[in-house]
Amino acid sequence: MEKILKKHFVLVHGFCLGAWCWYKLVNLLQKADHKVSSLDLGASGVNMKQLKEIVSISDYVKPLIDFMVSLPHDEKVILVGHSYGGLCISLAMEAFPQKISAAVFITAYMPNHKDPPALLIQEDLELAKMLIRPGKFFTEDMSKEGLLTQEKYGSVRRVYVLCQDDSIMEEEFQIYNIQKSPPNEVKSIAKAGHMVMISQPKKLSLCLQEIADNYH
Repeated sequence: MEKILKKHFVLVHGFCLGAWCWYKLVNLLQKADHKVSSLDLGASGVNMKQLKEIVSISDYVKPLIDFMVSLPHDEKVILVGHSYGGLCISLAMEAFPQKISAAVFITAYMPNHKDPPALLIQEDLELAKMLIRPGKFFTEDMSKEGLLTQEKYGSVRRVYVLCQDDSIMEEEFQIYNIQKSPPNEVKSIAKAGHMVMISQPKKLSLCLQEIADNYH
């Protein structure tokens, strides 16, 4: 008898990382019979593009946008963004709100629909210590007014996963994100650090499965 997959999670990595960072979480979610897609954004992970070829945020998020386009019109996914990936999934939410049952921001930048997303971006020296491949913040692209709207981005239900003991996206800054753009729900993971998918994969897996059950 063919196995019936429960939910479809789409995992979007943070700044200078790649799909590889989700390997523990992918395994746990698949063992729980969920479908999981982990993407490499432009010039990230094993994506063949070089940084010099990525001239805009559109180039950077193109793999995610192309993936969303490829989904059947009647399929909905749980879109998950980590760190800088929160800004990336926000653009997908604006473009494909009808294909997303919920968006999960894991210790991530989470913009609102009123202010340009670039207001959240901070040049952080600590972030540079974890660079795997060079990256860009695309602040000019993300400074545009009206990039996100209440009608589209604002219509997608959002959950913020606050990660304690994060020295990159400090808890105070995560709370600032939550207050500036209140989500439907906030969850918290203790002793997570920034790379929660590696430090606490079981807790994160259970957290995402709870979200999937509540937002369908």
